[in-house]
Amino acid sequence: MRNVLAVGIVLVLGIAFYYFFVDPYSYRWKPCYGNKGYGVCMPFSYQLHGIDISHYQGVIDWPLLATTQNDPQFPLRFMFMKATEGGNMTDENFQLNFQRAKDWGFMRGAYHYFIPTTDARRQAQFFISRVQLQPGDLPPVLDVEVSPKRKDRQRFVRNVKTWLDVVEAYYGVKPILYASYKFKEKYLNDSIFNRYPYWIAHYYVDSVQYQGQWAFWQHTDAGTVPGIKEQVDLDIYHGSYEQLQELTLR
Repeated sequence: MRNVLAVGIVLVLGIAFYYFFVDPYSYRWKPCYGNKGYGVCMPFSYQLHGIDISHYQGVIDWPLLATTQNDPQFPLRFMFMKATEGGNMTDENFQLNFQRAKDWGFMRGAYHYFIPTTDARRQAQFFISRVQLQPGDLPPVLDVEVSPKRKDRQRFVRNVKTWLDVVEAYYGVKPILYASYKFKEKYLNDSIFNRYPYWIAHYYVDSVQYQGQWAFWQHTDAGTVPGIKEQVDLDIYHGSYEQLQELTLR
């Protein structure tokens, strides 16, 4: 009986380990039937590539990173940088990264990491106070990843909308809404968010499964690009360069 019980426990633990730690990342180990770039299998049929960074990427070798703009297959054209979080946290590398991105010819954007328990209007004003966007910059981004308490879902939706409204009124452009595929479906699937460009985070898949409109796709968190020692998120823009320019501030 003890042997049977031991075998049963091992099987349960093995299944749990596979379900939580192996299967979600199995795409990383699949053969790449397309073109490989920056250490990962790149999505098909997209011409505009970019990255998003924060202080986690450390000190960046900008001259080396800038060489990716001339990559024959996957030139990096744009980048987003973390600017703020909640109501009082600024990314320590934001100002330097934001200026260097402009200096080296990247189309740049800034994002705010939303904290549901902090007043949304305060978060919006804090972002505005720290981010001076200029003509040609990409719209501000609201990064929504922290789920609300179940009973607070409607309040959560109102707060996200408040941040978007305040920021849009200040910069004069619709902000971009960032959320993972599953998070968007579960918490932000209201029609009021359809008017905002959607930046979908969906890893380890060959194509986007989201059925609605989307503008950007963060397709991996395991990219390796020249000039950055740490792994980095890779993104694509779903459209032409002219359409990307149309999104920018005037």
